Amino acid sequence: MKRFDIVTEAEARVLEHGSTILLAAGGHITPLALDTLRARRITVMRDGMDVDGADLAPASSPRVVAVAGDHTSLALKAELLRHLRGRGLTAHDLGTHTTDAVDYPNTAASVAYAVARREAEAGIVIDGSGIGSAIAANKIAGVRAAMCPTPMFARYGREHNGVNVLALGSTIVSGGEACAIVDAFLDTSMREPRYIRRLALIRELEGRNR
Repeated sequence: MKRFDIVTEAEARVLEHGSTILLAAGGHITPLALDTLRARRITVMRDGMDVDGADLAPASSPRVVAVAGDHTSLALKAELLRHLRGRGLTAHDLGTHTTDAVDYPNTAASVAYAVARREAEAGIVIDGSGIGSAIAANKIAGVRAAMCPTPMFARYGREHNGVNVLALGSTIVSGGEACAIVDAFLDTSMREPRYIRRLALIRELEGRNR
């Protein structure tokens, strides 16, 4: 991990996309360099292991949610969209819209890309068990998806692991159970530096595999 006392825009431009750097105590990042670091999804860790988590921790109280599911998800997805909109949130329905068979990696990817590109602040993916969609969504850099069968899993996933895409199984949870899980997911924030620091390590792993 490279260590800097000051990061200029010129230095920021040559850093590897998605990498992590260490800023010395009292170090400085120029305004132009900060914009470049964010654009290149570079994580800044500071001496003492504090993390600049603005681009790592999931958005608190997300207002825009992307939702998609395979052909098994239609009834559950419709109920969740009503629930989200009833909370006053913007909920984007990314499909599928018919009972024709579709492949869950494609529906999960549509949500994962929306979250990674910051077109949505959180995502929900649905298939029969939720496991496959979680696996697929996690292939997109910057996405941390988890299949959560209970509100407790959603709270832990959000607070400890920075989950930004929730996976649900349409054959595992009822509509009411799913709504409770979604509420726990959306209402839980990630604040502790020790947890955010671990997200920096996850991002570093993503960078190694490019």
